[in-house]
Amino acid sequence: MKKTATTFIILTVTLTILALASSNIASARASSSYSIESVNHTVGVLYNGYVLINDTIAISGQTDSFSLGFPYVFGPSVITAFAYNTNDTSSVFPVALNVPLGNRVGFYGVKVDFSKGTPQTFSVVFVLSNNILFQDSTNASTFTLVFPAFPSLTETAPVCNCSVVVPPGTQYLNGTVGDFAYNAENLSAFTYNASQVTFLLSGENVQIFEIKQLTREVDVNEFGQTSVSDFYYIANNSTQTMDSIEIVVPPNASNLAVRDELGRKSLVQPVLIDVNPTRYQINFTLTVAPNTLAKFTVSYDLPGNAYVVKEEGANNFALNMTFFQDTNSYIDQASVSFVLPKGARLSSFGTTSTANSYDVDRGVFQETMTVNQQNIISLDSFAVSLSYEYNSLWLAFGPTMWVWALAIVGSVVVLAWRRPRVPSGVAVPSTTLRLRPEDVRSFVDAYDEKMKIESEIDVLETRVQKGKIPRRRYKVQKKTLEIRLSTLDRALAESGGKMHSAGGHYSDLMRQLEVAETEIDEVEVNMKSIEARQSRGEISLETYRKLLGDYERRKERAKTTTNGILLRLREEIH
Repeated sequence: MKKTATTFIILTVTLTILALASSNIASARASSSYSIESVNHTVGVLYNGYVLINDTIAISGQTDSFSLGFPYVFGPSVITAFAYNTNDTSSVFPVALNVPLGNRVGFYGVKVDFSKGTPQTFSVVFVLSNNILFQDSTNASTFTLVFPAFPSLTETAPVCNCSVVVPPGTQYLNGTVGDFAYNAENLSAFTYNASQVTFLLSGENVQIFEIKQLTREVDVNEFGQTSVSDFYYIANNSTQTMDSIEIVVPPNASNLAVRDELGRKSLVQPVLIDVNPTRYQINFTLTVAPNTLAKFTVSYDLPGNAYVVKEEGANNFALNMTFFQDTNSYIDQASVSFVLPKGARLSSFGTTSTANSYDVDRGVFQETMTVNQQNIISLDSFAVSLSYEYNSLWLAFGPTMWVWALAIVGSVVVLAWRRPRVPSGVAVPSTTLRLRPEDVRSFVDAYDEKMKIESEIDVLETRVQKGKIPRRRYKVQKKTLEIRLSTLDRALAESGGKMHSAGGHYSDLMRQLEVAETEIDEVEVNMKSIEARQSRGEISLETYRKLLGDYERRKERAKTTTNGILLRLREEIH
């Protein structure tokens, strides 16, 4: 009797488990019941050689997720990927990167999360590095692109329309695909394809380089007029020397000026190429060799009434701007700062950016807002809106301070004049030295040479890390540069001491320069520290990138201060 009861219980439990498992399997199948209707596969080449792959997929049915990808050989080139509803670009979906594609190996897969609802048409965009685009070493106008000609799907696609998007006027030369436009019917699941196409460009519509950092500073003055400075930090990844570059600026920008890392203004005026979007070609003061870095600044003015609007109330103003909506390049890291006029107080601040961070720096007389973002293409454009209060009485703040300063100085002079005179004593030699223009010129020339050598050392470090030069040769060249740098440091210490002793604004400029140099040294030590911590796994890659971005911005600000001081000294001796 006991055996019968035990057998009955075991049988009941077993049947229950089987029923539940069957129910779960049926539920899973029901939640993933879909079929692919069509696929549009577009491969686009950006101006700086990065590649965008856009797969727009129409499906019928419902699913909790959707997986797709391409051969794993392209995996190391993937920078990021995102998905959105094609009919509503504001509706985005989470994307998991580098996941298995079905039960197959040899694929780089991504998984799009549709747990909040399945769209009938959606787009998945991949951003790939420019290391899959190759420039001919003998003909700089000829390029070869290696790319996945078709997406790798987990289901059969009845129709797959494909195209390679290149600049207008590009000539198809040859490739494993017959033309820039091609298609496939009944594209099988888990298609494994790596193709190539070679094409000829007209002009410099594509250059292989990297925008490592773009810092934009928007300065709003007392009258609502805006001036902008864009600080670029780029790397030439091609086999060709770069002597110019195309940039995109906001509409109606005027008075463009280009300066190099040392603050020297380009003698060639920027050339307007197109007005929609507004593109200019700018020329470098010095050419940028392959596998080297370059920094330059582009400054321009914007019409105030186009971005700054006076709101209700005498002292209320609003600023609205959109950024990077017309960019034709990929940008590693970008930051946008707004500098309000002295005396203005921020009322509200908002952005549509999926920013890694943004902050407000409230000074005694001035406030600054900064938005930081990574991995930017035109689809990552964002808007910033802010309101501030500004009393027009602050217009008189500067002149009033000058009047008070002159009044105090005048009072001191009068008091000194009215003091009873005492018998003159022994004359004491003055410790203040008379500074000659030759001394200032010598200091500026030596400092320019120092910055050039430091830049050469940075390039040398980059080349040896990439295996471009042997380590033995690297050590010899670095030792030579360090000896030259040591000689310059002694000369700078001597000429800088003279400028300190000269007093006045020269002494003040030297103190500012020392503060900036200390800041740069401290930042470089911190950057090496976080790099070591990240390699040991003590901090995540995201934290490392955020800290690295903060340190690079601090370093850039310090270098901007240094360049401004040198520029001021250079103007005084001309």
